[in-house]
Parts: sequence; C-alpha cells; structure tokens
Amino acid sequence: MTSSRLDSRAIEAALSELNAAAASPWSLNGEKLHKIFQFRDFVDAFGFMSRVALVAEAMNHHPDWCNVYNRVLVDLSTHDAGGLTALDFTLARRMEDLAG
Repeated sequence: MTSSRLDSRAIEAALSELNAAAASPWSLNGEKLHKIFQFRDFVDAFGFMSRVALVAEAMNHHPDWCNVYNRVLVDLSTHDAGGLTALDFTLARRMEDLAG
C-alpha cells in the first residue's frame, strides 16, 4: 500500500510547515526532499542514522542518504508513488526530532 503523491500546492504547504520547526531548512531537489544534517563528529552522525533507521524500518519508508564524517545527506521520496507523499514529510519531521 502506498501513499498518494502530493500535488505542488500540498508540497509547498507541507514544506513550509516542516521548515517552520526545522533548525535549518529542507529544500526541494526535483521530486525529493533534501537536507544536509551536520553533527559534532562521526559518532554523533552515525548515532543519528541508527536512530532514524529504527523509525524508518517501523514506517517501512527508507531514506536515500549518505554519511561523510559529521554530515548526513538525506533525500526523501516515495518511489512507489513516483514523488513526494505525506510519508516523506512524516519521516522528515521525525528526523528533525531525532537530530535535536
């Protein structure tokens, strides 16, 4: 079961709401939500990824991401829907909570 793809108006509203509470903004990169999280060091970055992995697995919604030392580069989209869905914004909010 997949979520419905959001239209551009819904994406802009959800992005605005997400960024209102974010320490640094998320952006749109094509059909993906994009953000680079920065941490004190590699251990903090990897700890964040471990916490997110548990949430993502429970949601059955997994990020495209990359870790380089103290940075975690994240792209979110719902592949089955071919774009952004409410799941992406839910996971982004959970990532914000876990990064804080």
